[in-house]
Amino acid sequence: EVVAREAIARGASIVNDISSLQYEEGLAQAVAETGAALVLMHNRGRSRDMYREAHYDDVAAEITQELSDAMSRAVAAGVRREAIVIDPGLGFAKRAEHSYAALASLGSLASLDRPILSGPSRKSFLKHASGDCPPSEREWATAAAVAASAMLGAHIVRVHGVREMAQVVRVIDAVRAAIR
Repeated sequence: EVVAREAIARGASIVNDISSLQYEEGLAQAVAETGAALVLMHNRGRSRDMYREAHYDDVAAEITQELSDAMSRAVAAGVRREAIVIDPGLGFAKRAEHSYAALASLGSLASLDRPILSGPSRKSFLKHASGDCPPSEREWATAAAVAASAMLGAHIVRVHGVREMAQVVRVIDAVRAAIR
């Protein structure tokens, strides 16, 4: 909460909360009072134990419901619904198969009627399909995940190689425009 307030006071306009308002009680109120946008990322548990929480019967339905619950908490604290962005939390409290399922089902998050942020860049789940390599060598895998994200409904992608991934998104935008 304190860091968010300081960052906003110094010009930040978006707060990215990897806990979907589960870690810091006053964070939603701080965001509401400042009028900043809020990214609610799906996650379960803290970093040290989030993979113990990686159990899903229906990845898409559970992520959608848990993000809907987080949105309700945010709105109840005074955050404007229009200021909320949702993130399925690829790689967070998800094994590789869960991250792929979350990516494949980005469209189901559309039911929440908020912009969707996808952050696949260089994540370890990409090794599952592309081979064991360090993060710096996952750019092609990232490009594939970014293309899938854009094609399946993400409005925002969080990446390392901005210039290269902007090209990927522009091509996907052109393909989507041609479909209509």
